[in-house]
Amino acid sequence: MPTLTIFTPTYNRAYSLHLCYESLCRQTCRDFCWLVIDDGSTDNTRELVEGWQKEDKIPITYFYQENQGMHGAHNAAYRLIETELNTCIDSDDYMPDDAVEKIVGFWNGKVNGKVNVNANVNVNWDGDINGNGDGKKVAGIIALDVDFSGNLIGTRLPEGVERTTLSGFYNHGGRGDKKLIYRTEVINSYPEYPLFKGEKYVSLAYKYELIDQDYELLTLNEPVCCVNYQPDGSTMNMYRQYIRNPQGFAFIRKQSMVLAPTAKRRFIEAIHYVSSSIMLRNCRFIQESPRPRLVISAIPFGILWYAFIRYKTRKIS
Repeated sequence: MPTLTIFTPTYNRAYSLHLCYESLCRQTCRDFCWLVIDDGSTDNTRELVEGWQKEDKIPITYFYQENQGMHGAHNAAYRLIETELNTCIDSDDYMPDDAVEKIVGFWNGKVNGKVNVNANVNVNWDGDINGNGDGKKVAGIIALDVDFSGNLIGTRLPEGVERTTLSGFYNHGGRGDKKLIYRTEVINSYPEYPLFKGEKYVSLAYKYELIDQDYELLTLNEPVCCVNYQPDGSTMNMYRQYIRNPQGFAFIRKQSMVLAPTAKRRFIEAIHYVSSSIMLRNCRFIQESPRPRLVISAIPFGILWYAFIRYKTRKIS
């Protein structure tokens, strides 16, 4: 069995999916398989992937489901993956030719002891780092994303830091999307993303936030994914998501009010929770909150944020 599953959720992206496929065919290390989760596409995605399967250049598994959104596609992927590691490459992104080689080589050296990558860090067979006094386990790897021109997305991982949590990275000034490679047994030990009727979005941070409480990530300061990065488009789309998926946003805000690492961040989460609750017309939002006093203090700011989101989405329309 391969070490790594690369999974790609896709919805009507037949026009761009070839970028990922072609990059996987160019990989210098073949210790991987590709899992395509077709989240209800109505274009020719199925025929395209079936044609690639017939070419037999790389191992490909195709799975179709009714449209559930990105988080629903992740649920399906995690149920199907059997390899030690997994990572998501979006349907309009691709991997540098040596990405799998970097990921698998780094992991084998740090965790499986096949290569002595760094003599100062010793990791035993079950992922426990020794010699640091806390015995916290390793959930996987955090690595870098670059855009199609090779420019780094956000900041590099801190030099000299062998491991971090995702929230710890951002809490200490880190910026930009990063590529996450998780141990399959770890990510499957946490609950699936919830599905809300009529909505198609729950933040993928739901699982990552839970994992951060128990595990850390080894840092790989190398690019392993080239992303089609459009900051303005992403921001504008998020405003729409906010309006269309208030249950999903309220759900993650309740968790983050408890797990966010700083008081400032928890207050921001409470503001967002108030705004989403207004959209839901939920009169019980204070009682349903894990931090009622925090939510009460955030109400004026939540009302303002709700008004701002409404203004922005009307302006976009």
